[in-house]
Amino acid sequence: MKLTHIGGPTAVLDLGGLRLLTDPAFDAPRDYQLPGRVMTKLTGPALEPEDLGPIDAVLLSHDQHKDNLDDAGRALLASIPLTLSTPDAAEHIAGVRGLAPWESTQLPRPDGSALTVTALPAQHGPEGCEPVTGVVTGFLLSADDLPTVYVSGDNASVALVAEIVERTKTGTIPGIKARPIDIALLFAGAARTPLFDGQPLTLTSDAAAEAARLLAPATIVPVHTEGWAHFTEGPDHLAKTFTTEGLTDRLRMPTHGVPLEL
Repeated sequence: MKLTHIGGPTAVLDLGGLRLLTDPAFDAPRDYQLPGRVMTKLTGPALEPEDLGPIDAVLLSHDQHKDNLDDAGRALLASIPLTLSTPDAAEHIAGVRGLAPWESTQLPRPDGSALTVTALPAQHGPEGCEPVTGVVTGFLLSADDLPTVYVSGDNASVALVAEIVERTKTGTIPGIKARPIDIALLFAGAARTPLFDGQPLTLTSDAAAEAARLLAPATIVPVHTEGWAHFTEGPDHLAKTFTTEGLTDRLRMPTHGVPLEL
């Protein structure tokens, strides 16, 4: 797989002849006025939407937060053939296909085969956060001749990672053969807001390291660790944690706008 990190949670994945885009956020740095607080974007995208080239599908973890789907990203969805996301997002955005946890769909590949995309559970904060933060999804990308890729979405739960790893390895996801996860895109950065007394809404660096151990021997690519004021543990913090935990041999840190071969 080739990954081009655009910034925040946004990346282009070239896999099996398909080009997939995660959580499109393309606005310039700005403040977003929300009820009772301001969300601040600190850096712009490494690539503009017009620089992307053809995209076959968007993998949208959720639609309710500007750092995962901003104004420019939302406008972009209309020009892309397919957006996969949560059932809630499908109710809010025309043309989005919602997938419930463990539900799969097939994306046709140029060679006539298919890439299977399976929705995975995610928890955007502490236990019971959904009434406040909303429903979020992760994704599993799989095919017999390709690496198996886990895209975590805005998930803060290591317990869910453990469940995903177990079900993937044992073949208990409906329609998916037993297989290890080869590559994991972990949304980390320890996002914190006044919600839940500042408890993290995404993986902390320590939690990402714990998840990496569960995902062994998968290659770990952290995204969504920077670019917004509410992220409290940036890429340097995560890299230092992985060094301390003896995990640097499995960590690949992306550079904005530079294709990374995995």
